Amino acid sequence: MIKDCTAIILAGGDSQRMGQDKAGLLLGGQTLLQRVAGTMQQVFPQTIVSVRQPRPEINLPQVCDDPTENGKQAGAGPLAGLAAGLAQITTPWAFVVACDMPFVEAAMVELLARSRSGYQAVVPVVQGHQQPLAAYYATACLGVIRAHLAGGGRNSLRAILEQLQVRYVDESELLAADPGLRSFFDLDTPADVASAMKNDTKNNG
Repeated sequence: MIKDCTAIILAGGDSQRMGQDKAGLLLGGQTLLQRVAGTMQQVFPQTIVSVRQPRPEINLPQVCDDPTENGKQAGAGPLAGLAAGLAQITTPWAFVVACDMPFVEAAMVELLARSRSGYQAVVPVVQGHQQPLAAYYATACLGVIRAHLAGGGRNSLRAILEQLQVRYVDESELLAADPGLRSFFDLDTPADVASAMKNDTKNNG
């Protein structure tokens, strides 16, 4: 267990491209949220879910992202969800993951944790793309995030990373923990779900 860290699962997205709520989608007999939560609970003593509004069907502690609170802009998306989560936790670190990443590997999460010393965030890079929705953030980042949201800047996690001391972990390092880099497969469209179902059957069949 990584005891100085809390897992924050972001489940407050609009899911416009999917056409329905991602967190409740079924894959392998579990919802996407249940799958991600199960992995997080293997690694961290505490797991919370950041949501737009309270959701009675979720059997985990929840924190609500109110985009009108504290000067936050409507439509701030994952950034507002991250701020809400960091404000709630009591550990010095958070591992933030999107609810639509059902193949996230515990070994990958543990590998990233070993790179935190001296940094404010640890972010994987896969095929040249930053993966800020499967990354570590120090709770001390909250002030920077709140100031950014209040200032009306670009509402993206990548914009925040430009203001932090970040340890980027390249895929060459990640392969040791996740040879197929399946952790970073996210489900944005119905076609992604179909692909995930095939992938899941192949790996569990």
